[in-house]
Amino acid sequence: MGKNIYVGNLSFSVGEAQLQELFEQKGTVDSVKVMRDANTGRSRGFAFVNMSTEEEAQKAIAELNGYSLDERHLTVNEARPKPERRRGYSKSGRGGQRNHRW
Repeated sequence: MGKNIYVGNLSFSVGEAQLQELFEQKGTVDSVKVMRDANTGRSRGFAFVNMSTEEEAQKAIAELNGYSLDERHLTVNEARPKPERRRGYSKSGRGGQRNHRW
């Protein structure tokens, strides 16, 4: 099973192909996803890279964290699960608007 890696502090001009080429130097890359703004399509400055094995992922993290790409030092570490977002109404029944004064 592969390992998901967070890559931050990306230049807005860096795309999936450039990241794939960089990470393939460290091992087999299963996928690369640069996160983009839904309205503009512009990069949000971070991406996720999925490596084939835990060993390759650890090698990529160790060797590419702090790596300079397009004059920016990358932040590369293990991706953490996205925190759950609370949905629905608060206990007050006012949908989280308890601090507003109307």
